[in-house]
Amino acid sequence: MSEAGSKAVGRVLRGVGGAYRVDVDGKTLECSLRGRLKQQRELVKVAVGDEVELELLPDGSCVIADVHPRKNKLSRKSAHGRREQIIATNLDQLAAVFSTREPEPEFTLLDRFLVLAESSDIPAVVVANKIDLTGEAAAHEQFGLYERIGYRVLYTSAKTVKDVGDLGKQLAGRTTLLAGPSGVGKSTLLNSLQPGLGLAVGEVSRALQKRGGGGGRHTTVEASLHALDSGGYVVDSPGLRKLHFWEVAEHDLGWCFPDIRRYVGGCRFHDCEHMSEPGCAVTDALEAGDIDGGRYDSYARLLGEQKAERAY
Repeated sequence: MSEAGSKAVGRVLRGVGGAYRVDVDGKTLECSLRGRLKQQRELVKVAVGDEVELELLPDGSCVIADVHPRKNKLSRKSAHGRREQIIATNLDQLAAVFSTREPEPEFTLLDRFLVLAESSDIPAVVVANKIDLTGEAAAHEQFGLYERIGYRVLYTSAKTVKDVGDLGKQLAGRTTLLAGPSGVGKSTLLNSLQPGLGLAVGEVSRALQKRGGGGGRHTTVEASLHALDSGGYVVDSPGLRKLHFWEVAEHDLGWCFPDIRRYVGGCRFHDCEHMSEPGCAVTDALEAGDIDGGRYDSYARLLGEQKAERAY
């Protein structure tokens, strides 16, 4: 893009306050929205991961002229549940990173991330990090349930460089949303794969977190996209500890748990909530030990939250 009127296609790396960083063949351009898109901002919602058409204006500035159709998107509800907040688009997978210890794994949060991916039909993998603190056998005992459900679980330790190569292969050539609580070693893992990448991700995350203020529902979900030397991108998004799903209806929630949805079709009532209804195949499977109690508790908690939000 060297002359006024010239055009190009790029990938949105980050967007804050109407200013966007866009990757075009390895070069980062600072862009704004074309006037028409500004007027339609609530409808268009340019997001991290979007493939966009750029145009160079006579004054030398670059504008986003159009947004290409998305293959998928991950969204959550805004602070008061009135708007959709798009986390990222055009993803190939979600990688949920949790440590085996320091901090202890919070499986209810892991389940939220997996529901988020399932609701958008995006493949998910689980990364169990810091296995040097527990040993492999204990780590497999902690996270083995998710393997039995059908998720791929990678057991890693950046400290001992254990199986970090498998994570690199999983990320290479894909666009991956990296999710997980603070302190689990995401930056250290990324630095093991690509020196300096973890630092870059961490700096952007801290800046956005500070800009977003407090925690919980009001924390920013603005993400940032980082290119990998091996091909593909890593999407880092702060503020995902509290997820209020945008597109998951109460009656669809069971379908977002692979271990629960295999029984959903066997319920007596088509609108069964799988709580205390007669003829519920899910609660029968729970009592028989075919569904893990912790996973069912995650389902019940999310269902309760959705009902409370609807009542509110």
